[in-house]
Amino acid sequence: MLAPKAFLDALSGHASRLLNGETPLPRNEFETQFKTLLQSGFSKLDLVSREEFDSQMIVLARTRARLEALEAKMAQMEAQLAGQVKE
Repeated sequence: MLAPKAFLDALSGHASRLLNGETPLPRNEFETQFKTLLQSGFSKLDLVSREEFDSQMIVLARTRARLEALEAKMAQMEAQLAGQVKE
């Protein structure tokens, strides 16, 4: 995995070479090369896709809801047990 600072430094260096070339690139060629550069850089980072992130958020929300339900049930059972012990 590439550190974020190293990634930004490399990206900056490559972008500078694209912009400061001896002959200016046509806009569409520049965009294509810059997009390729970004994709190459992002592939070196430890990133997840938006779809994977969204699906993990759904799993996390379900897990939290189940945990809260279990905690409430446990509190109820503890209260019942405490009531039985006092009798």
